[in-house]
Amino acid sequence: MDGKLHRQVLDTQALPPRERFGMWLDMMASTPTPLRLRTAHADDFVARAEFVDLGRMQLIRYRYPSVDCVRTSKLIQRSDPDYYLLALTLSGTSQADQEGQRARCRPGDLTFYDCSRPHEVSHHADPAGSAYAHSIVALMPYDALPLPPRRLAPLFAGRMSGSEGVGGLVADFLIRITANPEQYHAADAERLGTVGLDLVATLLGRNLVSEDEMPTEVRRRALQAQVRAYVRQHLGDATLDPGAIADAHHISVRSLHRLFEDEETTVAAYIRDERLARCRRDLADPALSDRSIQVIAARWGFRDKAHFSRVFRTTQGETPQEYRARHLESARIVNSTASAVNLSRTY
Repeated sequence: MDGKLHRQVLDTQALPPRERFGMWLDMMASTPTPLRLRTAHADDFVARAEFVDLGRMQLIRYRYPSVDCVRTSKLIQRSDPDYYLLALTLSGTSQADQEGQRARCRPGDLTFYDCSRPHEVSHHADPAGSAYAHSIVALMPYDALPLPPRRLAPLFAGRMSGSEGVGGLVADFLIRITANPEQYHAADAERLGTVGLDLVATLLGRNLVSEDEMPTEVRRRALQAQVRAYVRQHLGDATLDPGAIADAHHISVRSLHRLFEDEETTVAAYIRDERLARCRRDLADPALSDRSIQVIAARWGFRDKAHFSRVFRTTQGETPQEYRARHLESARIVNSTASAVNLSRTY
């Protein structure tokens, strides 16, 4: 195994046209939140779903013809319904209805609803554009978010912007992870899921009430998500430390450390681990094999070569040189095998 984030793909084009819609219905029936579907394209339903698991958050990137979906009370009784769903419309026009509220979404809009309550969802392709509608959804269990359903109810079937502010961060996260999951390590799935859940909690909190009225736990997780995003954006800055982060967010260093009290890491350790993750990725990338280890380390904030080597060996159990050689050799063997297979099939 290559250790990359796993993506599971279902593509109805693998079957004859008459069997495609049935395949899609079977897939929908096997999800935690099954829906009843209607479409004018049942005789040849060309659709694709790509699933990426991030621990407590599951992302699904969809492409399908125009559909209308209903989640009835009967379907809810048959399944495990305690999930929220956040949907990003990528193309076409979508509409969500739940408990008298309605959101009509264009590309770049987000909507949110409770899968334990009946709702209707439709998504139609743009008549003047592609024959398909595209979306990304994030499925999250109730207890993955810090607010109970009664507090979140005003947001059900509501439209939120995915092109600015926190909504823009959420949309960017959904798009980046599902577009290129192979760029991330499987070992980072849980952490990526935590980042995604923090961003979603921040988005919901911002849309629910003003910041001063936001529940303490939501404020804490919102600030923590902002801090994590700030760290990831400034990893290349060798001066990045708790003091600089606290100043950038107008809080004390003590308050910053309190944000991480319930985590399994400290602020300094989080910075180090994120830097090391980027270094591991670059060292294992054949496209960057001509770059020196020192250049890669410096790119991610390790200015001292000896310090980087010590930290890397302590955490990885091998030197940067050994790590790089091992991964590049694995890539060479895989590519050589693939080339041999392709050559053997050439006539």
